[in-house]
Amino acid sequence: MSTITARKAFVQQTDVLHSTSSSTTNSIAASPEDTPRQSPSSTSLSSLASDNDLDLKTVNGKLLDTYGNEFHLPDFTIKQIRDAIPAHCFNRSGAKGLGYVARDLASLAATFYLFHTYVTPENISSTPARAALWALYTFVQGLFGTGLWVLAHECGHQSFSPSKTLNDTVGWFCHSALLVPYFSWKISHGKHHKATGHLERDMVFVPKTRDQYASKLGHFAHELTELMEETPIVTAGTMIGQQLVGWPLYILANVTGHNYHERQSEGRGKGKQNGFGGGVNHFDPSSPLYEAKDSKLVLLSDLGLAITLATLFLIGSNFGWANLAVWYFVPYLWVNHWLVAITFLQHTDPTLPHYEPQSWNFARGAAATIDREFGFIGRQLLHGIIETHVLHHFVSTIPFYNADEATEAIKPIMGQHYRSHVEGGSVGFLKSMWNSARMCQWIEPCEGVEGEKKGVLFFRNRNGLGVPPQKLSPPAEWQAAKSDS
Repeated sequence: MSTITARKAFVQQTDVLHSTSSSTTNSIAASPEDTPRQSPSSTSLSSLASDNDLDLKTVNGKLLDTYGNEFHLPDFTIKQIRDAIPAHCFNRSGAKGLGYVARDLASLAATFYLFHTYVTPENISSTPARAALWALYTFVQGLFGTGLWVLAHECGHQSFSPSKTLNDTVGWFCHSALLVPYFSWKISHGKHHKATGHLERDMVFVPKTRDQYASKLGHFAHELTELMEETPIVTAGTMIGQQLVGWPLYILANVTGHNYHERQSEGRGKGKQNGFGGGVNHFDPSSPLYEAKDSKLVLLSDLGLAITLATLFLIGSNFGWANLAVWYFVPYLWVNHWLVAITFLQHTDPTLPHYEPQSWNFARGAAATIDREFGFIGRQLLHGIIETHVLHHFVSTIPFYNADEATEAIKPIMGQHYRSHVEGGSVGFLKSMWNSARMCQWIEPCEGVEGEKKGVLFFRNRNGLGVPPQKLSPPAEWQAAKSDS
């Protein structure tokens, strides 16, 4: 008999404090203000979480996340979310935003001055000690650099100030200094927010379907239940690769983004696909990620990168490439690491659904995110981007310094659909990376579901963790190949 053990108390759930009935027809409309309502549910996401083994035969036809918690489709509208947020939370202050930019720039400059002035052979004769201190320098600068990255992210969402000109000017300078193509990223990131959790339109960390995952391993989908578990060393290697080169691969080749570019409205995606040489990237104005009207902005983003690279070349030529590597490029890798880790964990978790087009709407997609906790570093140095991400996907123009209050305001509306994992603080955040890597290998529909529920997919894995994947019948081509052999 197949059994699962559902994990308890992993996701902090909020009781349903506010629910209303509605006779709205069950159409899948993408309008944020008119998101259709489903039947209200009084069943908690953790209703199946117990210490007892569960018989899968008793839950066929239900939506189950990877832990075995029953999932009900969200039943609230974006209007309800916005109406619940106090009006002052929407207020943006350019002066306050510039103050945070000045703080982060001053932190970067002061850290460089202190280490460059005092961590020298004259002051510290021990080479290992100096190396250790400079390693610490790269880590600290990586945190300050990530904070600056987050402020430029605020600019891209126009939550930095009421002035679009100020937002885009500050964002362009800050992101260009971090080798990020500001406008190009801003455009594709906006599309991510418009289609979060949509398997054919989302722009980042779109998970593999069961067929895609099996094909990557050289197997048919039905064979996944017969494979041995992925060894921890392979998982670790994949994680290291993701953290080191995940961001460059994304902007250079759209890795983890959707691959349905043939549908691009202007025909720019014909014959193009993700991957190097596939014509999909954040630098080419003809990339299917953009429309013709975006060309000048993409080129302006490229200009910002060219200026930064030229400046770095001059520094390396005059002060030495080894020095430049320590001063800039290793901290740059730390920034990339934090960026990828944060984004990965915001959208990859055993509790999160993903949607096929027929089952997606804006509210469902926005709710398919999770808040986490990273302590002082997250809330002070990284400006709360980890702790208030759910709110950010519903209303991205609220500045980060008002996001905590706004998050508390929307919890009663979201009820059981608000997700956060704050257990363990910073250590828990890092542990979640491993947990998600082991449990979230591909997505598939739940067994026995019908109607629009068939378009709601959850993570499964071949590591024997959580709800087991469905057992599928072999396809005809596999049976034919077996017969021939």
